[in-house]
Amino acid sequence: MSTFYDKIRNKEIAPIGLGTWNMGDDLRKQDDEIQALRHGLDLGISIIDTAEMYGNGRSEKVVGEAIKGRREEVYLVSKVLPSNANFDGTIRACERSLSFLQTDYLDLYLLHWQGRYPFQETIDAMEELKNQQKIKAWGVSNMDVSEMQEILGSTSGSSCETNQVLYNLSRRGIEYDLKPFHDQQKIVTMAYSPIEQGRILTNKTLQGIADKHQVSAAQIALAWVLSHQNVVPIPKSASANRVEENFNSLKIELDQEDVEKLDLAFPPPTRKVSLEMI
Repeated sequence: MSTFYDKIRNKEIAPIGLGTWNMGDDLRKQDDEIQALRHGLDLGISIIDTAEMYGNGRSEKVVGEAIKGRREEVYLVSKVLPSNANFDGTIRACERSLSFLQTDYLDLYLLHWQGRYPFQETIDAMEELKNQQKIKAWGVSNMDVSEMQEILGSTSGSSCETNQVLYNLSRRGIEYDLKPFHDQQKIVTMAYSPIEQGRILTNKTLQGIADKHQVSAAQIALAWVLSHQNVVPIPKSASANRVEENFNSLKIELDQEDVEKLDLAFPPPTRKVSLEMI
């Protein structure tokens, strides 16, 4: 089972997050989205993941409403767009996100993907934000091994805490070299889209294992991600019922037979593949 240590609060927290992609896009759903996030906090989920790109700030505003009065319960993650990731742009983007989120600091701030600005310039801005206490830590997203090597080789690059990437049963390419690299460097792998936006849930093998454990196929898919050390899945969680279902996947223990069946249905990589993104 994966674990996640919150260095800020000096304690281990649930190794699963609340994703917020598309939240805030439909005003009719906003109350339910806020309630879903609050229910996650009630259950003991601390990690909430958002980004300035999500709804052009609308998702951050939903999160800001959800965490009012509960900021110390939250490990709050947001991301800067590559188009904003020069030194001054990163500072401004972070300050804008803090305004939308109604808080004065982020626990983790990520570069969303590689853009035209040099990594060093973005890293310098991240370090300045740390100095200003506007962020506690920084990381990246959608980076492959070569990008990670460049980042870690930059001045202050060793401060990179996380790489958030696409990872689920049907997208296992990172297991070939990126995930081992993360583990070697003690970098957390955050896994977005851990159930492939639901597309894998009709797989008969997955459904069979779900029936065996008397849970949903989505819970088995999440339990599989959670079975890997140093991985934190970030499923989107727009309803309280789904949040609870996701949280309960932490209690599922897959046996060796389950793992072998899933490996046959969703084979691990046998060669290097380009990093996938959605």
